[in-house]
Amino acid sequence: MALLATASCSFTGDSAGPAVPSPSGRAAKVCRALHDALPKRVDGRRSGATEPESDYTAVWGDPAIELRCGVAKPAKLTPGNEEYNPTSDAAEVNGVSWLTEQREGGYRFTTTDRVAYVEVTVPDDYAPEVNPLTDLSGAVKRAVPKRNEG
Repeated sequence: MALLATASCSFTGDSAGPAVPSPSGRAAKVCRALHDALPKRVDGRRSGATEPESDYTAVWGDPAIELRCGVAKPAKLTPGNEEYNPTSDAAEVNGVSWLTEQREGGYRFTTTDRVAYVEVTVPDDYAPEVNPLTDLSGAVKRAVPKRNEG
């Protein structure tokens, strides 16, 4: 399996993979559960190996669709931050709300109402960039409870 995962994904640029977040407590627990629940394919792309290996990151395809669980609250959702924007664009996909941020080379989507923030970056190569969320939202919904749920 490791051979298949390594062969299915190569990384370009200076970075070997997504930066690994450092969640703690409940966020760390739900991120590990999410990692176990993630699909093998996202938007038709096979999962790959991350370097360093972590229960808080995952990738699919090349260029990589990247998932990071346990990231910090986005600046756009943080009152007092100069980027704060309570009317930022969001998308509801299969019962999961995602903050939508266009960035150079693609989009970053971050969950808005879960006990752990889950971030997905999607390169422009996969337009429409929101498509991977269809495959990922089910796992997020099952593994990462809403903030107001027990």
